Amino acid sequence: MMTLEALQAYGADTEAGLARCMGMKDFYLRLVKMELADGNFDALATALNAGDMKAAFEAAHALKGAVGNLALTPLYTPIYEITELLRHADAPIDTGDLLPRIQQALADLRALEA
Repeated sequence: MMTLEALQAYGADTEAGLARCMGMKDFYLRLVKMELADGNFDALATALNAGDMKAAFEAAHALKGAVGNLALTPLYTPIYEITELLRHADAPIDTGDLLPRIQQALADLRALEA
């Protein structure tokens, strides 16, 4: 079950996330759950696999904003890093282990729902 305590153990800065949600715990938790279904995670992977750096940047940038506002630090860090790598990429680039790190952090977050 997703709780503030579980999110804190995951590494989220729930205090910052709650502050952005005016202290409304249920609202914050609902937004976190909604983010789990964000299609930009799949769009990022698809674009990277296709070598479409513009689409990959757009997906990563959208994720960076949403995940950053929710203060989901373990997910935000690799998303921030990949966004900056893609920001000026005109041709396919090596993103190293960033996509697997994003996918693992997302899987870890989704596991909190179980």
